Amino acid sequence: MAFAVTGHGPPLVVVPGWLSHLELDWAIGPERAFYEALSSGRTLVRYDRPGCGLSDPFEGPRSMASEIAVVRAVTTAIGVDRFDLFGWSLGAPVAAHWAAEHPETVTRLVLYGGWITGSAIGDPDSRRHVLGLLQSHWGLGSDLLTDVFAPDADARSRRALAQYQRASSTAGTAAAMLRLAYDLDVSGSLSRINTPTLVLHRDRDRAAPLAQGRELARGIPSARFVELKGRSHLPAFGDAQVIVDQVRQFLGLSKLRRRSGRTGLTERQHEVAALVANGLTNREIADRLTISERSAESHVERIRLRLGFRSRAQVAAWFVTAGADDPAG
Repeated sequence: MAFAVTGHGPPLVVVPGWLSHLELDWAIGPERAFYEALSSGRTLVRYDRPGCGLSDPFEGPRSMASEIAVVRAVTTAIGVDRFDLFGWSLGAPVAAHWAAEHPETVTRLVLYGGWITGSAIGDPDSRRHVLGLLQSHWGLGSDLLTDVFAPDADARSRRALAQYQRASSTAGTAAAMLRLAYDLDVSGSLSRINTPTLVLHRDRDRAAPLAQGRELARGIPSARFVELKGRSHLPAFGDAQVIVDQVRQFLGLSKLRRRSGRTGLTERQHEVAALVANGLTNREIADRLTISERSAESHVERIRLRLGFRSRAQVAAWFVTAGADDPAG
């Protein structure tokens, strides 16, 4: 199972939403900015569930027990026995259940875009329709859920997010994880949570009903509920800065100043990044720009290092979501 550790300070473990891909997450501008903001003053721990992202394939059953086993495996691997816990979307009921079962491990609990019972997400017919679409046509299914999850993202970002979902898992895994989301019910766990808790929910979240967020907070004795403006279910999209500010304040961290989006790429490097995003090889880039293949390779390597990426796929994902608007130089 793959996990990533960034930043310095007390540990903050993130229980992710439906699907994840650690490498491509870091290449999508809003996602990277969101997690970098959370890792300032904290050691941020993210992971890909078995069968998702960089983790090994997994065909076993999906359940709350398997989700709890994953959290246990990650925290054991990094050697922490007490940490702050941030669960969003599908990760919110999982994080809540963990806090109820293992209160000695959680310092503070943050839940965003969550629910008590997955049966409250849509009606039975709509749930069956979405699950059937994922299994029969992963492309259309990912497009549909991207529109639900990030309606405030521009068209280019929505295309990148749909591609990201398809790169994160197979259609079968995506359907299994969504089925798990519909099946989870933590109504019996909430009253046992005695950890200081912050519950955040956007008022027009199209994936998780606002009422479920309120009920989630109402069921936890120590919880404070904050209703946010917006429609996006993904925390890194929409007004993500408000979420960052709320989480950092709750964790006792200082407010961050907004950072410039400039990367420092030269005009030529920006041009090369666009060609990488279009799927061209180094030889094809060289032919297109009338340069040597070695020069093209050197440009790609410098771009990768400048952006802090490990692969061409990350460069491509970054360009699709943010790089096309990035001022070269």
